[in-house]
Amino acid sequence: MIQIENLAKRFALPANTFKLSGRSHAKFVHAVRSVSLQARDGHITGLLGSNGAGKTTTLRMLAGLISPDAGRMTVDGIDVAQRPREALARMGVLSDARGLYPRLSARENIVYYARLHGMDRDAAHARAETLAVTLDMRALLERRTDGFSQGERVKTALARALVHDPANIILDEPTNGLDVLATRALRESLRQLCSAAGGGKCIVLSSHIMQEVERLCDEVVVMAHGRTVAVGSVQSLCARTGETDFEEAFVKLAFAKELGAAA
Repeated sequence: MIQIENLAKRFALPANTFKLSGRSHAKFVHAVRSVSLQARDGHITGLLGSNGAGKTTTLRMLAGLISPDAGRMTVDGIDVAQRPREALARMGVLSDARGLYPRLSARENIVYYARLHGMDRDAAHARAETLAVTLDMRALLERRTDGFSQGERVKTALARALVHDPANIILDEPTNGLDVLATRALRESLRQLCSAAGGGKCIVLSSHIMQEVERLCDEVVVMAHGRTVAVGSVQSLCARTGETDFEEAFVKLAFAKELGAAA
């Protein structure tokens, strides 16, 4: 289980970026202002928001890549800020930048990360074989990742994130750039991972694609301007807004201020 409470993060811009009355003034960009969520085991929780809503920054803080200015994050009860190594050991992270080593084969990329997680060589290779079957990528294992298609890169990066069999999986825009067949295959893999047969993983994914979230997520956290503005299932969010179409419901929830100003 993953819990985030009142998370906030701002980034300072160079002091000479903005000038007022001939003097330089530091400015800040508030990427995340107040985000809270609870992601349960055996469920897929989606972070849904437009570009710039704060989804990627939230997941980067959860993965320990950047430190929050305020708030608290726990992974299976482990505080990410206080015990980052223990928390990271419980997570598999697929970042927005897939970050594969192009001169290594898919297998070598996967095994390398397994070794970083303390697995011995035989166990690492066995796990790579298992994941290759699960993700339908056996034909890719011995190929160098240089020249891989976007779908092949995502499969390899996902296998790498799952190599240590983490209880919690963090995915940032996992279907970005994938074709229809690759998207369907990834969606099925994620459903299998969060099922009882797949170990009941806790999966958190970010997306700005309404249809993807609608088809895949058990619960949706709608983000806007760095804040959590709504939480619930697709059905409950539609009911809350009085809409039958989820895209219309999202627009009402995420752009309430803009719509109010326009009125």
